[in-house]
This record gives sequence, C-alpha cells and structure tokens, in this order.
Amino acid sequence: MHEEKLRELENWLKDYWRSFAGDDAEAGRNYALKELHTTKVRDNIRLLAESTGLSGDRLALAEIIGLLHDVGRFEQYRRHRTFYDSKSENHAALGVRVIRESRLLEGLTNEEADIILQAVGLHNVFRIPASVSGTHRLYLNLIRDADKLDIWRVFVDQSLLPDTEQASAANLDFPDLPECSAGVLECIGRREMVNLSLLRTVNDFRLLQLSWVFDLHFPVSFKLARERGDLARLGAMLPFSPEVERSLRTVWEFLGSRCS
Repeated sequence: MHEEKLRELENWLKDYWRSFAGDDAEAGRNYALKELHTTKVRDNIRLLAESTGLSGDRLALAEIIGLLHDVGRFEQYRRHRTFYDSKSENHAALGVRVIRESRLLEGLTNEEADIILQAVGLHNVFRIPASVSGTHRLYLNLIRDADKLDIWRVFVDQSLLPDTEQASAANLDFPDLPECSAGVLECIGRREMVNLSLLRTVNDFRLLQLSWVFDLHFPVSFKLARERGDLARLGAMLPFSPEVERSLRTVWEFLGSRCS
C-alpha cells in the first residue's frame, strides 16, 4: 500500500515544485538545488534503511521521509531569500506545516504519520532529544545520516561552479575569508559536532560539515562517507595551517576507525 503512497507523494512534489517555477533565475537555481537534494536524500535513506533490514511498508516509510524532509525549504526561500534558518524561520517546522496543511499523510496510520512528522520536524536539530526512542529514533537517525551524506555533495558541487551558476543561498551568506575560527577547530579536536553559532566564515562552514562524521549512526553511512570522496574534497578546500591539519587528521582517523 505504501508504494502507492510513494507514487502519490512523488506526483504531488512535482506539482509543488512547479508552483515555484515562475520566480526569477536566481531563485530557480536555489529551488533546483533542493529538488536534486531531495532526490538524492531519498536514494540515500533507502540504502541506509535496507542496510538495517527494513523492507516493504517500513522501507517505503523511510523513503517518504526522504521525499518530505526538506519540503519547507521552498516556501522558506520564497519568503526570505535564504536557507539560513536563524535569519528566517526553521525550515523543518515549516515543512511540518506544509505537510499538515496539504494533508499529505492521509491513508497512513497515526503512528506512521507521527514518525514522519517527527523525523521531518527534528531532522535538523543539533542533538536529538533524549525522549525520542525506539522506532521514532531509528527513522530520525536514518534521515539525519541520509541528509548529511548528500549535503557534503551539494557543497562540493557548488564550489566547482562559476559564481554566476551557483545557488546563492548554498553557503548561508558566510563571507569567503581564509580564516578558520579557533572555537570551531577546538570542537573538532574534541570529536564534537560544531555548533552553527560558532561560524564566521565559509571555511568554518566547511569544518562544521566535516564535524558531522561524529554524528553518523550506521556502518553504511561511514562507508559511503569515505567511498564517495566528498569529505576529502571539502578538506582539500581548507587553507593550510597546523591547526587545520590536526583537525583533518582527527576527522580521517575517526572515519577510518568506524570503517575498519
């Protein structure tokens, strides 16, 4: 039954995305970024879910979460011209609102709808609340890993494009300066995720993304993170300094230990 729900949501999303097509070219690049990201995250979460043994309707439920996790980004950009939540509004909460108002989860059980809404609503939190457990926590971990795996690709791909072809909101408006903030480097030295509040530059943002390896949950996530090479390409974009090299070594050693 959930395969039918997946097809229904795929068609709804295509129509929803088309409703933003009348905006200007710059907006179009930002919307296209999120459309491709949605497709990739849906593929990622299926891989991760299969690796945990999910199948049938339980697997389809994971794919539904992948399809809907960033549905709030489109209205966020239209309203605020940014993907920076703290300068606009929480895109995850906005996504939950879109899902509810569009009645996208009709036909699912109350438990399934609750799992989806919680996964969408919390996929971007810094730390998962301790109150989230069991099946709810499994799906939330799946979408958080699937999301990270593609965000690394997004920022590598964007950095290789000419300025005129980049999605303007991709770097969250941080200045492209050579500095790396000491607080950011210290977090990585402690094998901790970097908090967005510490960021000052694009290089800090790259380091934050590298620190996400400390918050991956599944063996396949670590394997894909290493095999795809986006982390290595992100690291190569950082300026050389002994402090940066130590941080990179910490990330690579941690990733290697989880892949062995």
